[in-house]
Amino acid sequence: MNIVRRNIPNCLTLLNLLAGVMAIICAFRGPEPWWGLKGWEWSAIFIGIGATADFLDGFFARILRAYSELGKELDSLSDLVSFGVAPTLLVFNMLGAAGAEPWLKWCMLVVPAVAALRLARFNIDTRQASFFIGMPVPANAIFWIGFTALILEGAQFLILPVIFLPVMLLEAWLMLSPLKLLSLKFHDYKFHGGNKWRYLLVLGAAVLVFCMGVGGLMWFVVFYLLLSLCIGVEKHG
Repeated sequence: MNIVRRNIPNCLTLLNLLAGVMAIICAFRGPEPWWGLKGWEWSAIFIGIGATADFLDGFFARILRAYSELGKELDSLSDLVSFGVAPTLLVFNMLGAAGAEPWLKWCMLVVPAVAALRLARFNIDTRQASFFIGMPVPANAIFWIGFTALILEGAQFLILPVIFLPVMLLEAWLMLSPLKLLSLKFHDYKFHGGNKWRYLLVLGAAVLVFCMGVGGLMWFVVFYLLLSLCIGVEKHG
């Protein structure tokens, strides 16, 4: 295989990684304006860029048949940065600036540790070809982007320990849970089988973001979890 063609997916995976690094840098700028937006907003945008690159690397790997063990490991390392560490530091810095209990932000250290375990387990689990066992780490990042957006829009009750801790622990558990969830990756683009549910998820995300803004991403993840549990992914994956 042509060396350029073979490495297109890996280049996209590295773009995911670099977007995650930029998201971390921006998270530490917090409410400071930077290029017309706040640091937190740029952090969320770069996580979104990472998620797009993560989708595209799988897409091109499939159509170019450019699968490799290197690509698989590189993908997991990049996902840990972009969807484990970056959202953790986004929430960490936001909690500090929002006036949360000083100790509360340190509890977020659970999230990247669990994300690492989730990714390592995924790499050695041959059952997860057509569905996920446990919540995928990109969904974890999407949830926290929506969660922080709601807080910044005025939902200050979310930083109360009695609310935040159970939510954070539930998110961590979901990544390691035995729940079978719908895979978000299309193997083709026909409207059949599991794809009809994937298209429904895309539509749901668009509607929630249109109606609720970025905060709707949190409810999109809730919708994804509920839909997966209702349809039975082993039959529809």
